Amino acid sequence: MRLSPPGNATYSQATSLDFLFGGGEANVAISLAYFGVKACHVTQFPDTNLGRGATQFLRHHWIDTSHVFYGEGDMGLYFLEKGAVHRPSEIIYQRSHSAFTKIDANTIDWKNILEGATWFHWTGITPAISQGSADACAAAIKAANELGVIVSGDIHSRSSLWKYGKSQKEIMPKLIEGCDIVIASRYDVDKNCDLKINEKDDNEFREAASRLMNQFPRIKKVIDKDRVSLSASHNRIKGKLWNGESIVESQEYDITHIVDRIGTGDAFAAGLIYGLMNFKDDSEALNFATAACALKHSIEGDANLGSADRVLNLMRGDTSGRIQR
Repeated sequence: MRLSPPGNATYSQATSLDFLFGGGEANVAISLAYFGVKACHVTQFPDTNLGRGATQFLRHHWIDTSHVFYGEGDMGLYFLEKGAVHRPSEIIYQRSHSAFTKIDANTIDWKNILEGATWFHWTGITPAISQGSADACAAAIKAANELGVIVSGDIHSRSSLWKYGKSQKEIMPKLIEGCDIVIASRYDVDKNCDLKINEKDDNEFREAASRLMNQFPRIKKVIDKDRVSLSASHNRIKGKLWNGESIVESQEYDITHIVDRIGTGDAFAAGLIYGLMNFKDDSEALNFATAACALKHSIEGDANLGSADRVLNLMRGDTSGRIQR
């Protein structure tokens, strides 16, 4: 659950907090649902009306919630103070006692859940929360591999979340090993795997992606995006993809008036999944992903609520923002 002072107010100015729900994989699922893809979210919420409110939020956005579990614990929280111009945004996490940290991997029948599925997606946030969530993620990837389901992992993780006695390099390689598609920067590769990358190398992303694919042969593509932050309100983004042979780059978007920066990476992941499912060409898939990411900057909340047609219009050059009647 995200709690924020209204607008661009600071914490010290706030007399009320706006709240909504979100989270890495949930954001991806919601975005895909708006693209017309059937999506299911697997998680554990507290066995309270707040937990059921979160479930209803997912249903409101067309997500299959038949595999949402309920258990002891709280709703995971984060507080967001939205930045503007030269003042950065600030996030404070409160997740250590959430119901999700108490999830029991042995209670989840992944083969039943994934039967008939095309794609399974996970993020590096999940295994960072607890041993139980890491074990559940590992079990899901194993089942997906056995069923021939494509697995994508956005392995970006936050060091501040790893508080249960395990490090990223102890947990993440086993999970990455089962991925077909990986979203990662050079920094992410270095943090999660024992691969030494020369930071002064102009081709460091290609080098990192190549080493990652050599260590984990199942991986077919490694994808990242470049972001230039001119201010909290003005960013430039561009996608890049390594397919084992060459680097593919997307067009660049100049985003001059950011409405909400949160969830843009998840929008990129959802756009990439949709693109790889629907376009034969890596360049088209990457351009769709980058356009989806750019569009999310204009939408409040954690998830991208834009349709595939709206992303395609942006991808094809319609940046006018004219009213559609």
